[in-house]
Amino acid sequence: MTIVTRFAPSPTGRLHVGNIRTALHNCLFTKRHGGTFILRIDDTDRERSREEFVEAIRADLAWLGLDPDSRVRQSQRFQFYEQQFERLKSSGRVYACYETAEELELRRKVLLGRGLPPVYERKPADAPVPEGRAPHWRFRLDHDAPIEWTDLIRGPQRFDPRLLSDPVVRREDGSWLYLLPSVIDDAELGITHVVRGEDHVTNSAAQIQMFVALGAEPPEFAHEALLVAGTGKLSKRLGAIGVNEIRGSGLEPMALLSLLARIGTSQPVEPVASLEDLAEGFDFAHFGRAPAHFDLHEVELLNARLLHGLDFAAVRDRLPPGTGEEDWLLVRANLQRLSDAAEWLEVLHGKVDPPDLGHEERALVRDAAVIAERVEWSDQAWRTLTEELKAATGKKGRDLFHPLRLALTGRDSGPEMAGLLGRIGKDRAVSRLRAAAKR
Repeated sequence: MTIVTRFAPSPTGRLHVGNIRTALHNCLFTKRHGGTFILRIDDTDRERSREEFVEAIRADLAWLGLDPDSRVRQSQRFQFYEQQFERLKSSGRVYACYETAEELELRRKVLLGRGLPPVYERKPADAPVPEGRAPHWRFRLDHDAPIEWTDLIRGPQRFDPRLLSDPVVRREDGSWLYLLPSVIDDAELGITHVVRGEDHVTNSAAQIQMFVALGAEPPEFAHEALLVAGTGKLSKRLGAIGVNEIRGSGLEPMALLSLLARIGTSQPVEPVASLEDLAEGFDFAHFGRAPAHFDLHEVELLNARLLHGLDFAAVRDRLPPGTGEEDWLLVRANLQRLSDAAEWLEVLHGKVDPPDLGHEERALVRDAAVIAERVEWSDQAWRTLTEELKAATGKKGRDLFHPLRLALTGRDSGPEMAGLLGRIGKDRAVSRLRAAAKR
């Protein structure tokens, strides 16, 4: 069997981390099994859907590297939905209803007050039709047998259809709700696995009967535990963390994807450089039932660890012009974001503002400038400089090294000074030491 999955966002806003996680897991599962990953834009809601969000979704997925094998838009398939709807109407699986939202809510409260489940009560076939009122349409659930399936994450699932309301599939104005068009698309596109959040479990129970009513084989389902913010608050806060904010903050897409691929599983969270490597170990058997906790700070930590292991070829095109491999290998271990490299390159090849030093520190770097000017400049220049300066001044440890680092780099910390000094060069080093001594 060829695996076919789909990611089906509605273009009513930008993608947030919960959406990204769903897209990623569909993509990784497909990659691991050599299948097809489809992007389906669920734009049946004509009032809320925006073309700008369609383009934003595509751009965000492209930046993340989650490239679909094909693309589908529900707004281009209304005629097909109409055909399948007529089939279901002819067979009695969808039927017209005329209650208003107020009437339904009142009846729900009555049932709850009696201690009964608030399930929609079907009207007799010969019930009078209210004059001048357009119908909405419900799918008639089959009550003869329980709805059962084995979820790839949640295990065996069982629903009594008598305890479920017949779901509304079409509104009074003829517009579609999510459930039926999604089933029609999944059947026609040959979707083999539906991967989504556990808040859709009850929807899946109803949709399984819709597949059967259409003469289609239901796909397998994997319902993931919901993503939860690090503070314990749910989607309201996570919904504010979008791809555009993460991209604008300078984080690498693979740092975000490395976290979203593994949180909520039994696998260790670690920086992974490619989707192919993430896909290699992807398995729904590793997923737990507890909510997965997302913390943006973890992405930042992974981002630094990811950069520290990247080869020059992986970042060459995104570094400032003139950056060499030796520069990259020297500074990468001190980067939190790739944009930090520009500041270190300025330390290596540009200008550094003289630091504010104390009287003894200025005397130390003045002596250092004299020594640096006369010593032979080689890969041992730092060792030679510090040994001669120690002998001349009696300084050692932090009292020796810290003023030199400040004068030469303008930084309190950073890469090993031996490597930095070699890239800074003799003339620039002497000039910086002299400038620091005069300040």
